[in-house]
Amino acid sequence: MQEFFWNAFSGIRITDIIDILIVAVVVYKLLGLIKQTRAEQLFKGVLLLVVATFLSDLFNLHTINWILKGTVALGAVAILVVFQPELRRGLEYLGRSKFVNAPFEQMDKEKGKHITSNIVKAIDSFSRDRVGALIVFERQTNLTDIMESGTIVDAEISDQILGNIFYEGAPLHDGAVIIRDGRVYAAGCVLPLTKNNSISKDLGTRHRAGIGITENSDALTLIVSEETGIISIAEDGQLSRFLDVKTVEKKLLNMYMNIDEGSRPRNVVYRFINKIRGNKNAEK
Repeated sequence: MQEFFWNAFSGIRITDIIDILIVAVVVYKLLGLIKQTRAEQLFKGVLLLVVATFLSDLFNLHTINWILKGTVALGAVAILVVFQPELRRGLEYLGRSKFVNAPFEQMDKEKGKHITSNIVKAIDSFSRDRVGALIVFERQTNLTDIMESGTIVDAEISDQILGNIFYEGAPLHDGAVIIRDGRVYAAGCVLPLTKNNSISKDLGTRHRAGIGITENSDALTLIVSEETGIISIAEDGQLSRFLDVKTVEKKLLNMYMNIDEGSRPRNVVYRFINKIRGNKNAEK
């Protein structure tokens, strides 16, 4: 038995381990991209076809095997059309990810606190007074095309200016505000709606738009419900609801001060290599 395990594992090299880790991370990320989307059911259907093709070949069911092989061959082309939104999202994710992530440029600590304080004040006021709000924070994905759908403001962030923008009856109150480089860059912007049919039907257009922009970019979105005053955050296509201002403050501070998981290297292989090198700061 000992000889068996020795023969099985003696030929494994460090490059083989890294190779397996890379494949595991890619598969994990692909599953994460299609989770709770329309593509999840389509993926199950494709997997079922592949399994059926294998079984028909195994049991010599020639006619069925011939039909299934033809279906799979045509399906390879159809997948590019059917999975187009997910493929685009995946390619955008690859464009934002790097094997060696340089640290993001950190914002001045006091400036980050000042911006967070003003946004939290505005969100708290919107929640109490039940004023609908939709605030998008641009990160690495450029949102210029979204900004062009609204009005360029390019103003310093303050709770007063956000209050004026989202005041009911104001010309820009129905659209989204885009925050770029710590400034209110554009307002009244039109966002793409989510195509996720599994989200609650109680959520209106504001929430669907807030989720939609995070499905197409790495942006973070703050949403305040006009009907209930409930505060929500959308990120990576997922919505977190019933938040308090303390949670919002912590999230924004983490984002601006580069201490959350979004500012760390996301690539598991990179962290693994750093650990081998003895870089104790890699996971801080």
